[in-house]
Amino acid sequence: MQITSILAVYFLFWVMTAFVMLPFGVRTADEAGVAKVPGQADSAPVNFQPKKILVRATLIATVLTTLFVLNFEYGWVGVDDINFFPERPTIAEQVN
Repeated sequence: MQITSILAVYFLFWVMTAFVMLPFGVRTADEAGVAKVPGQADSAPVNFQPKKILVRATLIATVLTTLFVLNFEYGWVGVDDINFFPERPTIAEQVN
């Protein structure tokens, strides 16, 4: 696998992981018991920490990319292993 392909896979895993991690650990003003700022949305986070999300996304994306590349190289799980719908016989095979 080329390095550019690995970087593309890493970037995709990183973006997906970052978006999935966004809602975890975020508390609203009502949940934290803090007074709201005038004009603040009810769902606005009180303790948003983007550095923590970036670090977590980086670590998880690194692990996922490593597993993906190792699976690509060694072929642990292939298409045949996850094919839940085997090919149906054609009409000609059903008639005969």
